[in-house]
Amino acid sequence: MTNPMITRRQFMRDSAAATAGAAIALAGAAEAKDIDTSKILNYNPDMEYRRQGKTNLMVSAVCLGGHSRSKQQERTEIVSRCIDAGINYIDACTASEVKRDARALKGRRDKMYLALSHCGHEVRNEQYRTSKKLLEVLDGLLQESGQEYTDLWRITCYEPGGRHTFNTACEIMDALEKAKKQGKARFIGFSTHDRRWIKFMIEYFPQIDCVCFPFTTMSRRAQTDSVFDTLKKQDVGAFGIKPFAAGSLFTGDKEENLKRARLAIRYILASNTVIPIPGLNSIEQVDNAVRAVKERRQFDVKERARLDNAAKEAWAKLPQNYQWLKNWQYV
Repeated sequence: MTNPMITRRQFMRDSAAATAGAAIALAGAAEAKDIDTSKILNYNPDMEYRRQGKTNLMVSAVCLGGHSRSKQQERTEIVSRCIDAGINYIDACTASEVKRDARALKGRRDKMYLALSHCGHEVRNEQYRTSKKLLEVLDGLLQESGQEYTDLWRITCYEPGGRHTFNTACEIMDALEKAKKQGKARFIGFSTHDRRWIKFMIEYFPQIDCVCFPFTTMSRRAQTDSVFDTLKKQDVGAFGIKPFAAGSLFTGDKEENLKRARLAIRYILASNTVIPIPGLNSIEQVDNAVRAVKERRQFDVKERARLDNAAKEAWAKLPQNYQWLKNWQYV
């Protein structure tokens, strides 16, 4: 990429800073008691909602992740249960997930925000590291899933994110901004498994609205140089993926798994920054996640011991391809 392009990026960064700064003043809105609930999508008084950064969207405190073993009919029933419970956000990160969830939302698209990515045909794949290619993929995915737009296009980045070049970062932002200007994406962001990548991207490109990153029961705010501080400063929304450590949190006992899932969701919500987007495979799991939102955030001594033990077990049996989750102990 030539120097003129970098200069233009720097100009866009500086010109957007004022807008980002102005939005920060609204950051406390979600905590106010006089929120206009009529403006909350699919509002349910039994569900908690949190403002997601400069999007100003009030998103349910637990959302529906795209990874699921359920078939279309069961997925449609799961989505119906989520809507009934006041859950208003779905995150889908593969082409098959996007098409499946779009079908599940047919006739009720106005009930939920639908975020999407086509992880296999985005910058993980070196063939799709230009703005032109990324926009072509988005156009194709929207067409295949029968949508005119997505609520959030969050490009899935390479792991670790630091393996991308600065040029690729600029190409990502060019594609995201064009999609937003063209009305194909209401909001824009990215997903990554690399903490350093988040900090660089949202500091250099304040146009970013939301990010997705891993946050498990072993994750905690870093005492210094925390991503949380940067998220707050730039007023960027945060969604937590892999809340159950890629399933490693669970045992062979269903009731124990439900208890552990609730503990994990409560722990993540207590961060007051990250909204978990777990993959839910049944109506029972949806109900369990909703129950977790209603439970208190504080842990008593027994609960803390149970959570610590479960987290250590999960860490010990992480599959080889998920060992990188250990890099997310401090965020």
